[in-house]
Order: sequence, then structure tokens, then C-alpha cells
Amino acid sequence: MAEYSVKRPLKRAPVHPGEILREDVLPSLELSVSEVARRLGVSRQQLHRVLACTHPVTIEMALRIGKLVGNGPGLWLRLQQACDLWRVEQSLKDELEEIRPAGIK
Repeated sequence: MAEYSVKRPLKRAPVHPGEILREDVLPSLELSVSEVARRLGVSRQQLHRVLACTHPVTIEMALRIGKLVGNGPGLWLRLQQACDLWRVEQSLKDELEEIRPAGIK
């Protein structure tokens, strides 16, 4: 399968990992949020904040989710990194345009 490069900056925000967890993963597990939180060893409130996309997936949470669903932490961290990078690029857009790459006079 060929790899495709992503052009930066993206026009819209990447999907938050909490949305993927909420919309795709949890329904396929057929577990309640309470049961998933219990298995992850976190509070329901903490899990709800991730599912509501108001809080990031931390390294610790990525380790827990990756273990629960069997795909490891890397995917969850990359998804969160894409969201974080997009958000910060948007907030620094004007400042970044003023920076000239090294070697260009």
C-alpha cells in the first residue's frame, strides 16, 4: 500500500482520539463507559473528558487504552499529536509566517 503525505496546514482539525474511542471502539467492545473506566483503572469522569474531546489522551491513558483494545499506545499518541500540532499551528499561524527558514536571506 502506498503512503500518502499530508499537506500542511490541514484545513480542518484532525479527529480527536476520544471521538474514535467513543464512536468506533467502545461500541465494538460492547462495554459501558463505567466498565471501560473500571478496566482502564481510571474514573468515569476522566474517561468522559477524553470521550467528550475536552481533554487529551495522555501517555498514561494511551498505554491503558492500547492495552485494553490490544493495539498498543502508539496509535493513540499519534492521533493526539496530530490534534495538538494542528491546534498549535492554528494559534501560531501569523507568527510562523514571519519565520524565515535557515539559509534563506
